[in-house]
Amino acid sequence: MKILEVKNLIKSFGGLRAVDGLSIAIEEGQIFGLIGPNGAGKSTAFNCIAGVYPPTAGDVYFYSEKANNKKPWDLCRKGLARTFQIVKPFASKSVLYNVMVGSFSRTEKRSKAEEKALEILASLHLYDKKDVKAGNLTIADRKRLEIARALATEPKLLLLDEVMAGLRPTEVDEMVAIIRNLRDSGITVFVIEHIMRAIMALSDWIVVIHYGRKISEGTPEEVASDEK
Repeated sequence: MKILEVKNLIKSFGGLRAVDGLSIAIEEGQIFGLIGPNGAGKSTAFNCIAGVYPPTAGDVYFYSEKANNKKPWDLCRKGLARTFQIVKPFASKSVLYNVMVGSFSRTEKRSKAEEKALEILASLHLYDKKDVKAGNLTIADRKRLEIARALATEPKLLLLDEVMAGLRPTEVDEMVAIIRNLRDSGITVFVIEHIMRAIMALSDWIVVIHYGRKISEGTPEEVASDEK
């Protein structure tokens, strides 16, 4: 079953067409990769899908329901969550507080929000840092916290925007394992990444865009052998 379908998506900013006729389809249970050089339009596409930007043209469907004019918080309640390339936690608040903010999208009870947040922190090996201020975390831990905040909203589809940027090789390997575990837990993952060894190892299917246009798609092996 298709969880996400994007048809002929266009996003223009004045005379600049950042996304130019992009069409993709993601099946439930996939790890779906989106790659391309800096400025290719990857994050703009994410922002259109997640409701941050309205598309200039084209359609976005989440579980076959048109999502073009949905607000990010409405899509979140329906099961679409995302992380951001530039991680901005509530720096003066604890790690637990940061994740509980996400939990409150699903419950009004503090006890349930805290229970869910602690469960997620344990799964991401952040439980022992639950009382640490988010601003004092390492880059690697901030990236995991960003994922934890998104997971607290109980997503069916998780959009990950360069969660491995700035990580050391061993930390990249840890993040690859985390993303695989997310898929194994039933979450479909749509990931933008520049670290090729990671995205090639992770993805079931990859789309490549350049200047906002799709230039290739297929399995990692097919994309890697495509001259374009």
